[in-house]
Amino acid sequence: MAREGIRRLLVLSGDERWSLQQALYLRSQLEGDGLWVGPQPQQEPCVAPGALKTLLGREFQHAFFDARHGFDVSAFAALAGTLRAGSWLVLLVADFSRWPAQADADSLRWSDTAQPIATPNFVHRFCQQIAGDREVALWQQSNGLRLPDTAPRVSWHPADGHPQAEQAAILAALIASPPGIAAVTAERGRGKSALAGMLIAELAGEAIVTAPTRGAAEVIAAFAGERMRFMAPDALLASDAQADWLVVDEAAAIPAPLLRRLAARFPHTLLTTTIQGYEGTGRGFLLKFCAGFPQLRHYSLTAPIRWAPGCPLESAIERLLLFSDGAFLHAPQGEPQLEALNQHAWREQPSRPEAVYQLLSGAHYRTSPLDLRRMMDAPGQHFTAASCADGVAGALWLVEEGGLEPELSRAVWAGYRRPRGNLVAQSLAAHGGSPLAATLTGRRVSRIAVHPARQREGLGQRLIADAVNHTRGCDYLSVSFGYTPELWRFWQRCGFTLVRLGTHREASSGCYTAMALYPLSEEGHQLARQENQRLARDERWLSQWRDERAPVTAVEAAMLTEDDWLEVAGFAFAHRPLLTAAGSLNRLLQATPLPLAALRSRLDRQDEIVLCASLGLSGRKALLARLREEAAAAVPAVPHKIAKGELLVSKGDIVTPSLKDKLQVHREEEKKSVTI
Repeated sequence: MAREGIRRLLVLSGDERWSLQQALYLRSQLEGDGLWVGPQPQQEPCVAPGALKTLLGREFQHAFFDARHGFDVSAFAALAGTLRAGSWLVLLVADFSRWPAQADADSLRWSDTAQPIATPNFVHRFCQQIAGDREVALWQQSNGLRLPDTAPRVSWHPADGHPQAEQAAILAALIASPPGIAAVTAERGRGKSALAGMLIAELAGEAIVTAPTRGAAEVIAAFAGERMRFMAPDALLASDAQADWLVVDEAAAIPAPLLRRLAARFPHTLLTTTIQGYEGTGRGFLLKFCAGFPQLRHYSLTAPIRWAPGCPLESAIERLLLFSDGAFLHAPQGEPQLEALNQHAWREQPSRPEAVYQLLSGAHYRTSPLDLRRMMDAPGQHFTAASCADGVAGALWLVEEGGLEPELSRAVWAGYRRPRGNLVAQSLAAHGGSPLAATLTGRRVSRIAVHPARQREGLGQRLIADAVNHTRGCDYLSVSFGYTPELWRFWQRCGFTLVRLGTHREASSGCYTAMALYPLSEEGHQLARQENQRLARDERWLSQWRDERAPVTAVEAAMLTEDDWLEVAGFAFAHRPLLTAAGSLNRLLQATPLPLAALRSRLDRQDEIVLCASLGLSGRKALLARLREEAAAAVPAVPHKIAKGELLVSKGDIVTPSLKDKLQVHREEEKKSVTI
C-alpha cells in the first residue's frame, strides 16, 4: 500500500466486546501511530471525535475510529485526511443486523431531538455501500473477514517538495498575471496550500496571508518560509497593512462581505478553497462569491499530492458522504416537474435524494455531512425536487418548527429557556414581542437551490408557491438568511414579510440575520403583521446598532403602549436581552425624569468597558444587573394607563391582568415561580 501510495478502509462489525478486541489486536500489530478516535479513552495517542480538529494539519500512520455508539461522520472524514500513504483506517460499528434500530448518540447534534434517535436510512445506505465496495475490507463477527481486491497498481512517487506539473503551470500563470483576483480550488490533499506557499516564496513583492485560523495556514508557512506574514482577517481589515499580494487560504470559510472588503485593498489576491469535504463545500463559494468578479481567473488542481490517484479510502468516503460534485457537470434539460420526496426514498429510489443533496450542498457552501445525516433521518423534514428527465433542476428543504407548550414559549420569551432546535420559532419568542409566538407551528426553509443553468426561470418561486399550496395545519412558512438586498428581494417576491433583522453580523455569513414569514393561518397573519410593525416602530433605535438599515419604513412613536410595558418588564425583571427591548426602553427614557446614567449611556452605544470603568462596576455581568435595576426603577416613575386596564405600581411589583397572564415564567436555577 505504501509503495502504491494508497490507504484503505477496514470496517469491523460485531458486538461491542468482539469489535473492540479485534481493533486493539490490530492496533498492537500494525506499526505506526495508531491514532484512536472515540468517546472512550484508550492508550495514547487518543482523542475524542469533537477534539480531532486540534490534530488537523498533522499526519498519522494508521487510525482507529470508534463509531459503535455514535457516528460523527465529519470527524471520520477529517481523520481520513490525516493518514499517510500505506495506512489503514479501521472503523468500528455495531453489528449490521442490529445497527438500523440502534440509537445513535451523535444524532443529538443534528436531529433537534431530546434523546438520541435510530438512523435506519443512513445505516442502510452505509451497509449497502460497504458491502458493494470490493476495495474495502469488511470483517464481520458473523461472516468472517472479506479482504479487498488487490489488483497490482503502478508504483507511486511521493512529492519531493518541488512543484508538481499542475502546480508549476499555475505558479507560472500567477506570477505573470496582471493585477486582479485569482482562485485555486481543489479537493483535499491536492496541494493548493503548498502552491500558495510556493508562490509567496517566489514573488518579487510582499504578500500577506490570512485564513480562518492561524493553524489553517501552517502548510503555507512550511513552503513560504521566512517570507510568511500572517494576519487574522478581522485584524487585517482593521489595520492599514499593505502588500503586493493578499493570499487567503480556505477562503470559503471567511464571510463573503469581509472577503470582498479585503480583496479590494490589494493589487493581487489569491483565494484558495476546498471544493468538497467535511467542513462543507466550496462549490457554492465559486457560484456565489467568485461569480461577483467577472474578471476572476480560476484554476483547479486535480491530481492528489499526498496519496496516489484512485486511493481506495478517498473513493470510499467520497461515495459514503456524497462528496462528488457531479450535480453540476451538466445542465438538466426539459420542463421541471415538482415532486415531494420523503426519507424512505433513500432506500427505495436513492438516486433522487442523492441528486437533491448534491444540488443543495453545492449551492450552500456551509453544508456539511451533518446536513446529510439530518436529511436522511431527522424527524420533521420535508423535501421537494424540481426534476427533469436527466437530473434535478431545483430543490427545497423544509423543517418543522414550533408547537411549544405555552409555559415553555413564555420561558423562551423571558430568556430562561433555550430548548434544542426550532431556530425561527424560538427567535420569534426570544427576540419578538409575543411570549406565545413559539406555540404557533411552522415550516422553515432550511435550504433552497436552483441549478446555475436553470436560474432566472422563476423555479425558486415555483418551489415556494408549491410549498404554500401543500402545507397543511401550519401557521406560517419561515426563512432565516444572511441579509442582502438581493436575497430579500427574492423572498419578498415569494410573498414573505420581514419580521426581524439582527444587530450583530454572523461569523458564518458576515451578514445580519434576517427572518421572514409567509403567513398561512389567521394567527400566522396576526403574528407576521405585529412583528413587522414592531420592527418598523423600533427601527429608529435599532438602526443605530447596525451599519445597514432594515427595508421597512421607520415609524416615529414616542407613546408607550402595553407591548412596550411588557418589553420593559421582560428586560427589568426577567432575562430578555437589552437590544430586544431597545425601542421600548428608549421610549421609556423619553418619558421618565430619572437620570438612569447606565441605561442612557449604554443605549447611546457607549462602550461597555468604558461604561463599567466610569460607574465602578466589575464587568459586563455587573453592568447588565445595573441596567435591569435602572429599568425597574423607571417603571413606577412614569404615570400611565394601558388599553386593557390600569397599571398599578407598588414597591416595584407590577400588577395588571394582562401582564400577569403573559409574564408567568419559571426560573429553573432558583426552582421557584416568578410572577411579574
